[in-house]
Formats: sequence, structure tokens, C-alpha cells
Amino acid sequence: MDNQAAFPSRSDNLFQTPIAFLKGVGEKRADILKTELQIYTFADLLLYYPFRYEDRSSFHHIGDITEENAAVQLKGIMRNIQLWGEGTKKRLEATLEDDTGIVKLVWFSGANWIKNKLTEGKTYIVYGKPNLYGRNFSISHPDFELFSPEKEKKTSLIPVYHTTEKCKRVGMDSRALVELQKELLRTVHKEIRESLPDSLLSQNQLLDRRNALISIHFPKNEPLLRQARRRLKYEELFFIQLQLLQGRVARIENNAGIIFSKVEKLNLFYKEHLPFDLTNAQKRVLREIYQDLKSGKQMNRLLQGDVGSGKTIVAFICMLMAYDNGAQSCLMAPTEILAEQHYQSLLVFAKKLGIKITLLTGSTKEKTRRVLLEELADGQLDMIVGTHALLEDRVQFKNLGLCIIDEQHRFGVAQRAKLWQKNDQAFPHILVMTATPIPRTLAMTLYGDLDLSLIDELPAGRKPIKTVHRFDAHRLRVFGFLRHQIQEGRQVYIVYPLIEESEKMDLKSLEDGYESVKRAFPDIPIGILHGRMLPKDKDFEMQRFVKGETKIMVATTVIEVGVNVPNASVMIIENAERFGLSQLHQLRGRVGRGGYQSYCILMTSHKLSADGKRRMDTMVRTNNGFEIADEDLKLRGAGNLAGTQQSGAVSLTIADLAQDGEILTTARQNALDILEADPQLTQYQILKQQLEALRKKEPIQWSEIS
Repeated sequence: MDNQAAFPSRSDNLFQTPIAFLKGVGEKRADILKTELQIYTFADLLLYYPFRYEDRSSFHHIGDITEENAAVQLKGIMRNIQLWGEGTKKRLEATLEDDTGIVKLVWFSGANWIKNKLTEGKTYIVYGKPNLYGRNFSISHPDFELFSPEKEKKTSLIPVYHTTEKCKRVGMDSRALVELQKELLRTVHKEIRESLPDSLLSQNQLLDRRNALISIHFPKNEPLLRQARRRLKYEELFFIQLQLLQGRVARIENNAGIIFSKVEKLNLFYKEHLPFDLTNAQKRVLREIYQDLKSGKQMNRLLQGDVGSGKTIVAFICMLMAYDNGAQSCLMAPTEILAEQHYQSLLVFAKKLGIKITLLTGSTKEKTRRVLLEELADGQLDMIVGTHALLEDRVQFKNLGLCIIDEQHRFGVAQRAKLWQKNDQAFPHILVMTATPIPRTLAMTLYGDLDLSLIDELPAGRKPIKTVHRFDAHRLRVFGFLRHQIQEGRQVYIVYPLIEESEKMDLKSLEDGYESVKRAFPDIPIGILHGRMLPKDKDFEMQRFVKGETKIMVATTVIEVGVNVPNASVMIIENAERFGLSQLHQLRGRVGRGGYQSYCILMTSHKLSADGKRRMDTMVRTNNGFEIADEDLKLRGAGNLAGTQQSGAVSLTIADLAQDGEILTTARQNALDILEADPQLTQYQILKQQLEALRKKEPIQWSEIS
């Protein structure tokens, strides 16, 4: 949430004061705060929240310390202050003594500076984590301060702030930040204004803003801290939702869309050419889309469906709706392989209906391209499937009515916006499709301005993929299973991780893996596929696998979003612990496309972290992509999930999408209720003011474009 916007405008002058002007900062410290912690103003510091709190409400006796103590607060006399070692190995040691025992104190950095702060024989308060060495306890880098009677009486929770080594070198450690926050609150607390209407405060039993900000930094007790956190999380999520939903309301009001009401060809397709019954989920989604397309307003809908859930047939039916109403449609995919796959799937249906469809990619020959572009511009072409090539300026439509974008997180905002400009009469309808399951809370934040449709059901006859976890020691048994599957006529993927920072090392592991597979299966044709190959070589290898000329494909994750090979029934993922959950799930989705029982085998060493074990257990337990996405969010956090970085929507100050789903749902519903009753916020000037301040700093144009 933008820091400036956290404060209504009449207080802006004070809150936007450069941090150098706060007592105790000055220019040198200000420079460090800016570069290291991005704290530029009073507002930035006030919204720099503690990441944890230390309970300093009681004192331990040294003699009572045990290994179970996470941290202890002690009071004793400082003795034996001595420097040891030279240069980088220099350290400071001292002992703290009370009536019950002695504990050693050690500082490995800032030894000279700390030595000058300590006085032999004086009584100090010391706080830190005790570690047992032999039979004695010691504390590394403890907090310390001179004892005084009033300090013994304090019973508050002490905030702890993230800081850096550079900050610490100029005396800006967490304790210094505590003192700055105290000074800041003394200066500004009377100017902190409420940002939410009274109705929301009472409806949600929220703390007022001033008390929340004071209590997040200096809570008197745990219940007050919980209330402060809840209030500030709610506020952050509420304003994100209000922005998104207001943008959605404005778009629906202002963006007219071509009306698709006729369904003549669609009915013919249903009666004579649909090769299978649609699932109930597909039917529900199509009803939702049809309501949008005939409404006269531009559709902006996100279609989420797990791998193999039948999004392509839904896309074709939507394109038929455009065709029935005299409009052209395009489907854009992130890779040539995927575009080719979509084209071949749709071509079968289009031919039966006499509809002209074509494919445009970077590989399309210039002669073919010229004809194609002419036919597209004069309306002879009804449907086109393509890659980024569709975005080129010379690709012009006669009447583009529907844009379908597959795996949209692979495209940048500016690229997607170009599709909007391909019709200057009316905005084309937008359907964004993804097989990457997005957790509900993340979808509400990233795509909160889009209407959301879910295909949460697999087609009939599709057998769930059986997933097992095997250790490297079981490799011979796994290879035996592979041979049996290949004898049955099936094909196999073996995937190795490829992590950019160590591409050479990983490429070597792929090549080593390829050699060991060749040794294990000398009589079986094997292909190899990785990101460093030329596009034509990749296509050649992939086509060999599609045609069944190779039986085993040894690859990196380039096949993650890839081709539909119904005959591939086994996915082996090597070093599976090095993949995130969503990526493991995407890779698993490359098999299970035909009527055969399919398998995913997760190979790891015995050395597994707790998180790694949790990921393996989750994959074995469930095939549900949305359950996996929620677990992935808990493990990795919102900012690290695929495709979320570019949006800017998840740079949250205090809220956590993995934990605060309930607060987010409430905040979104509250925002929706307010906008439905009062779209212009005429009765809510306090909210209007906040939104205007937010937009000054960070207009969220990304959300206006699918």
C-alpha cells in the first residue's frame, strides 16, 4: 500500500517531511535509511512495522536458564570485558553475574564500538538467546542497556525491526529504530486521521487508525497487538479491493462490447459435431461467458481450469459465438508449440463447420503471412491462432470481437493492451485462460477487477494421475517400471530442474541424466529437449516425440506448458525437491491426456528439508490444483508465485495473502457493498480522498487490461 496515501491530504505536509528532519536522524543516517530500508519520509517510517516483538515483562535468574529458553531477559553486573583476536576475527567477551550464576556474553562484530559502551562493575539489563557450550551458557550479540529502577518496571512488548549490516554500522539497529519510532509518534500522533468510515469500523469491530498505528509499534499487551494488526491488514486489503472493484465498475459502465446474441452455428455444432458431453463445470462457465457476451458491455473474464479440464473446447465455443455474430476472434498462446497444438485442435472442428481458421507464429513464411494478413484485414478469415506475432502492427482485423489469451502470465501488460487496439469501433471481449491454479486470495488481489470462472471438474473417463515419491536408491525399480510401460506402448518424460543462476551446472546434470538413461535403455529411441536449443531443433525433437518416434523425452522444464501427447503416461521429475509445488503440478499435467492410467514419479535424495517433504506429501496426496496452489502460497508467499511479480499488486506492507483470506474476503465484500450502493462514493468522501491520494502515486493501469 502506498505510504503517502495512508494519510489524508491535510496532514500530507507533515507526513511527507523528509526523514532527515526527524530528531535523531540527520543527513548521514537519512541516506542509510533511504538506501537500505527505503524510508524517505515520516510516513515511510510510521508504516515500517516491526516483524516480531520481544516480551520484556519479566526477568530471569541466570541460574534458571535452560536450553528451552528461546530468549531471556537478565539483570546483573558486567564483568571481565575483554577484546580477543585480530582483524576480522576480533571479538568482544564479557560476563554477566547475578546472585544465582554467571553467563558469558560475546560480540563478533562492532567489538570496539560496543566495548566503549560497557562499563565494568555496572548493573545492566541484557536480552538474548542463550546457547549451551559444554556446561556453560553464553549469549551472542545480546541487547544491553544500563539498569535503572524505572526500566525494571516496564512491562511492554518491545518491537523488533528488520535492519541491515550497513544500518547497524552507523548505529541504526533495531533499538535505534525503536527510539526513532517513539520520537516520530510524539511528533505526529495528533495528526493521524481516520481513513475508514465509522460504519466500517463498527461493522467489523475495528480499532481506530491512531490507536492501531501506536499499538502496532508499542503494544501494551497481546490482545491490543492483535487488534492493531487486524485493523491495519483490513485497511490495506480494503483499499486494494476498492481500487480494483471501482475500476471494474467503471469499465463495465464505460466500455461497450459487441453484442453476441445469435447462436445459429453454435447450435449446429452442439447437435452434430460435439464429440463428447461437456462437464457441468464447462456448461456453467459457458453460461457465465454468454451472459457477458450478450450484455452489450465488454467482457473481461479470467477462466481458470486445471491442466486437462477442457479449456480449449470452451475457447472454441466462445469463438463460435463471435463467428455467429459476424465478428472475428483470435487465440494467443505463449509458445509456438502450444499455438500449433491449439490450432490443430480447433482446425478439426472449424473444418466440419466450414469456418476459415489459420495459424500465425514467428515461423510463418513471409509469402503465407502476406496472404493471411490480407484475408484477416478484409474479413475472409474468421479465426486466428497465434503467438506474440498477433501483436505486430501489420496484423489488422476487419472486425475483431473476441481475444482469448492463454497462459496470460507469460505476456506483459503492454503486450496484452495491443490486442485492445485491434478494433477501433468497439472494445473486443477478453477471455484470459490459465492452467496455473491461482489461490483464491491471490486471484482476488491480482485479478480482482476481472470476473472469475472456474472449471473445477475433469472430463468423464479421465483417470486421475497416480503420484508416488521415490528415493534415488529405488532407481533400478523405477527404470524397470518404465521399461514395462514402454513395452505396453506408452511414452515417458524425464524432467530435470533448470535454475537460471546455475544453468551450466544444471545443463550438465541434464546431459549426465541423458547419458545414464541411454545406458539403461540402449534399445529404445530417446530425445532431449532444453532451453538452450534453437527453436527449430526444439520443435524437431518435440514433433518426434509427438509422432512416437522417440519413446523417452529427457527434458528441462521447457515442456511445462507444452504439447498434448495422449500416449505419454509417465512423468519422472528428477530432484523434485528443487521445484515449487505449482511447477510440480504443471509438470504432472503433461501426462494423463489419453485414456490410459498415468503416473508421476517424484525422485529425490534422502536429504529432504521439512518444506521439501511437505511438497512431496502434498503432491502424493492430491491432484486438486487449487488445493496445491493454496499450499504453495503458504510455503512460498505471494511474491514468489509465478506471474505475480509483474503486477505490483502483492507488495503488501502488513497483510499476508496466505494467512489473511478471511480478512480479504470481508474487505472485498464491504468494498463491493459500498460501490453497489454508491458507485461514485458521494457519501464516502473519506474513501474518495484516500483513493485519490493512492492514484497520485500508483495508478493501477495493469488492472484495466486483463
